[in-house]
Amino acid sequence: MRVVLQGSGKTTTAGKIALRLKSKGMRVLLVPADVARPAAITQLKRLAEQTGADAFDSEGVPDPVEIVQRAAERARLEHFDYCIVDSAGRLHVDDDLMDELKRMKEAARPDEVLLVADAMTGQEAVSLGSAFSERIGITGVVLTKLDGDARGGGALSLRSVTGVPVKMVGVGEKLDALEEFHPERMASRVLGMGDVMSLIEKAEAAISPDDAQNMVESLGKGTFTLVTMKEQILQMRKMGSMGDVLSMIPGLGNKMPDVDIDERELTRTVAIIDSMTPAERVKPEIIKGSRRKRIAAGSGTQVQDVNRLLKQFAQTQKLMKQFSRGGKKKQMQRMRQMLKF
Repeated sequence: MRVVLQGSGKTTTAGKIALRLKSKGMRVLLVPADVARPAAITQLKRLAEQTGADAFDSEGVPDPVEIVQRAAERARLEHFDYCIVDSAGRLHVDDDLMDELKRMKEAARPDEVLLVADAMTGQEAVSLGSAFSERIGITGVVLTKLDGDARGGGALSLRSVTGVPVKMVGVGEKLDALEEFHPERMASRVLGMGDVMSLIEKAEAAISPDDAQNMVESLGKGTFTLVTMKEQILQMRKMGSMGDVLSMIPGLGNKMPDVDIDERELTRTVAIIDSMTPAERVKPEIIKGSRRKRIAAGSGTQVQDVNRLLKQFAQTQKLMKQFSRGGKKKQMQRMRQMLKF
C-alpha cells in the first residue's frame, strides 16, 4: 500500500513497481482505490495494460475500504504474488485523509506501507514524513523525480524523521525508470564522484551479453563502422538520457550541470545513418557531394550535419584503430583520449 500527497507521481509509481515485479516473474494485481479522482482509476488500468499486470475492477464501488477488501480476497483466491493498492491523495495532510488511510490499512493488512515523496519538496519532506509516520505507520519511502535538480536532501530528512529506509527512487518518467536506493551511490553522485555500480547495472540491463561481446570484438579488431556507431548509440539510449549516463562516470558528475547535452543530436545521427545505403555505411569514404545531398534530404537534415557526422566518425574510427593496437598501458591511454573526445 502506498500513501502520498497529490502530485508526487503516486499512480505512475504503482505502475513502475508492478513492472519491476513482473520482470521477476511475479503475478501482480493493481488496486485503484483513489475514488476521489476518477482519472487515477483510468490511469492505473492503462498502466496495468502496459506492464502486463492485472487491474482490479473498482467501478461502481464508492468506498475505498470495500475496494481493498474485495481486491485482497481476489488476490488470495487467485494466488497473486503482490497486490499494490493505489490509495487516495490530497493536496495537503488532513484528518479525513488520515482516517481513510487508517481504515484502508486495517482492511488490507499490508506487508509494506510505502510513502511516495517528491524529491523536489526538499525540507518540506520533514513534516510530510512525520505526519504519515506517526498517524499511519510506514515501512519505507519511494523518492520520485530524482532525475531533476534534487540533490538528495529530502532522502536524508525522511530517513532521519521517519526512521524507515528509502527503498526505491524514480529517475525518469518511463515505467522502467525505477531503481533500488543505494545510499553510498547517492552520496557519490551528489559529490560528483560518479556511480560506476549503477552504470554497470544499467548496461547489463540494456545490453545483451551477445551484443557486448560483438562490441568488444569490433573494438579489438579495429572494425568500427557507421553500423557499429548506430548500434552503440541505440544501446546507450536504452540506458537512459546521455546526461544521466555521463553523470555516473567518475570525474564528470560535478561537471554535468555546466554541460548542455542535446538529445536530439543523437536522433539526427541515427536518421542520417539510416538514410545511407549499406555500402555507404561500411565505406563512408565513397560519400561525395551528390550522395551527401541525398542523405541530408532523406534524413531531414542539412548537408552540414552530414559533413559533421562524417568528420566525427573519421576521428572516432582513427582512435578505435589506435586502441586495437599496442599493450594494455597504451590501450588505457587511448581509452582516456576516447572518453575525452
